[in-house]
Amino acid sequence: MPPVTPNPAAPAAPLPHPPVALFAMDPVHLPELFPPALMERLLELARIDPTLVVQDFTAPGAAAALAETEVLITGWGCPRVDAGVLAAAPRLHTVLHAAGSVRRLIADAGWERGLTVSSAVEVNALPVAEYTLAAVLLAGKDAFGLRERFRRERVHPAPSDYARVGNLGRRVGVIGASRVGRRLLDLLRPFELATTLYDPYVDADEARTLGATPLTLEELLRTSDIVTLHAPDIPETFRMLDRDRLALIPDGGVLINTSRGALVDHEALTAELVSGRLSAVLDVTEPEPLPADSPLYDLPNVFLTPHIAGSLGNELARLGGTVVDELALLAAGLPPAHRVRRSDLARSA
Repeated sequence: MPPVTPNPAAPAAPLPHPPVALFAMDPVHLPELFPPALMERLLELARIDPTLVVQDFTAPGAAAALAETEVLITGWGCPRVDAGVLAAAPRLHTVLHAAGSVRRLIADAGWERGLTVSSAVEVNALPVAEYTLAAVLLAGKDAFGLRERFRRERVHPAPSDYARVGNLGRRVGVIGASRVGRRLLDLLRPFELATTLYDPYVDADEARTLGATPLTLEELLRTSDIVTLHAPDIPETFRMLDRDRLALIPDGGVLINTSRGALVDHEALTAELVSGRLSAVLDVTEPEPLPADSPLYDLPNVFLTPHIAGSLGNELARLGGTVVDELALLAAGLPPAHRVRRSDLARSA
């Protein structure tokens, strides 16, 4: 009888005891990520010291904690998990990231060891999509521009000044069917907008299923009143909106960027905005933050926010809740619901 080959997809056996875990992040985030009810549940699922939050793996006490750690619970401010950290953590088998991208967090050595890595990127996409939805609808009403005009003139514009205002049939171009892009497309469904999508990894049938008309990038830019960026920050997307492509957006168009500033040629965008030809809603920029003397701070056609679209304040509990849910699956011998694989990094932020 031939030997039985183990099935790598089968769930592991339930853990015989709660795993030893360690927090690694900026301590300022811990109370919001794990408010009392979540922390209580976490303490039932893992052996962890809630008063020990490591931000430097070389700090006193960190080495002793790492030596026993099986599960690393990470967040913003966590140092890179590299070969040195792995050598100090021989029992480490799982990293649960209470934030978004793990691209800069897990070094090659971590993937080569076969660490199980999970991220809360899925739930972190929700507030970004909500912010973008609000920006799309307000931009369609020219709320940002009219606010500046009203503050300056302090009288209502004439009815004729509203001729190009409104969201009925407004053409919205979504670049990138990422988690945020897909969630945004879902949120846009109830509105009578003309939504298009560019994503080289999404075919025409899938794009229509998502509620959008598929277009090439150039077609999308030429035909959109509002362009919103949701592509990942990878080498292929670096400055994908360069001077020539920005010039394709029709006069009076609005660019929304809640992805990464590196996707846009900042000098070219600044020139378009200074000229007044385009407007923008920018939650991310390059560099970030912009220099204090940047003209974008003062332009009436630019709405700048300090990278707030992602999870903030009470929204952080969603990220912590994801980690606790992943721990519960781990304890039951089940695979994480939000596992990140090394191969995912080629197409994700």
